[in-house]
Amino acid sequence: MPQPDKDVLRAHERLLADGRADPPGGRHVRGVVAESWRRSMAAGVSADEVNSPVELADRALHDYRAAHVLSPVFPLLYDVLGRAAEDCDTVMAVGDAQGRLLWVCGRPNILRQAEGIQFVEGATWGEGTTGTNAPGLALTIDQPVAIKAAEHFTAVLQQWSCAAAPIHDPVTQEIIGVVDVTGGAEAATVQSLAMVRSAARMAEAELGRLYVVDAAARAAGVPGPASGSVHVESLGRPHCQVTTAQGTYRLSRRHGEILTLLASEPRGAVGEALALEVYGETSQSLSTLRAEMARLRSMLGGDIVQSRPYRLEGSVTSDWQMVERFLDGGDLRSAVQAYSGPLLPQSTAPGVVARREQLELRLRSAILESGSVDLLTTWTRSRSGIGDLDAWEAQWRLLPQGSPLATMSHNEVVRLRIEYGLDPQTGRIARS
Repeated sequence: MPQPDKDVLRAHERLLADGRADPPGGRHVRGVVAESWRRSMAAGVSADEVNSPVELADRALHDYRAAHVLSPVFPLLYDVLGRAAEDCDTVMAVGDAQGRLLWVCGRPNILRQAEGIQFVEGATWGEGTTGTNAPGLALTIDQPVAIKAAEHFTAVLQQWSCAAAPIHDPVTQEIIGVVDVTGGAEAATVQSLAMVRSAARMAEAELGRLYVVDAAARAAGVPGPASGSVHVESLGRPHCQVTTAQGTYRLSRRHGEILTLLASEPRGAVGEALALEVYGETSQSLSTLRAEMARLRSMLGGDIVQSRPYRLEGSVTSDWQMVERFLDGGDLRSAVQAYSGPLLPQSTAPGVVARREQLELRLRSAILESGSVDLLTTWTRSRSGIGDLDAWEAQWRLLPQGSPLATMSHNEVVRLRIEYGLDPQTGRIARS
């Protein structure tokens, strides 16, 4: 990453006091950045040190995040933006309306670098505390914005670039949070800004859908979760989240895999069988599993995590089992709406991989057999279905000829056929 542009930073006071638009070296300062610098100076932000106080930590962070309105749409944001950010060696962050970072996702080595500037979960990145930065500025001006390296107010942050967009409540239109990508120069490109803007709009649309679903459930008299129940969420998430009577916890990757497998086995599993599903064929897997189970029991309580056999006690529900129940009942539309992404998409645990593939295959087959353009369109827009040639072809055949969506579908069919080595017109294997 580029080194801090200290010449620009040291020119802050002189530049703004003189009212000039060009700092030393002839580099132009955008108006929105200059105004942010003025506000940063007025707020007493340090130009030399990062001041992003960690206001939420440990249990307070877990509880606040679980109760936040953006919690249900985080899996969607991770699926549509977080994975792309990881592939580009950047990080994705989702924050609240005050700029407190609730989720920060990325590759471990990039996350360690981000820790060096206090870009961590629970830290506040408002403009008034950290100075000019994309999340804080997007919340201040209520617009998507990209901040390139030297445009940051603080010297250390000039090693980074970022792009962010505010997220609004679909009913009140109030700002409820912000989504951001932070990394090297590529994080502040036009393409990155378009991605965060689209992710924010998708989150707003999903919140609107959830509001409608919740309202319908209340009108139908459907009860909420019972006290003492255990609810596990693993669809589309890099980490499993579990909610009990004591609170909501985001688990480590390994603990999430174990809990997901136990939630899938109401009668429980003996140690050897569970170890094979978690670790595969390894010589020390059983002893490792015992240690992990002890830590998991310490976190969630011995009344929930039982042994001999390993199992979960109480009323256990999960987001992927909800999808399965909808499929069992023939309610495909609700199944598609409830499917927020693959089961623990980053997991390589054999048992999780098998369940992930089984659920996705079952859902995909039902969508292809449905003959519903709406469901096919939803599927081809998802990460799982974006490269699904069969789904794109089925969508193309069902759309009325001449419609813009039919043209787009046809173009995607041709592209995928070529990519997969098929004849672009007939689907036969192309001859070299």
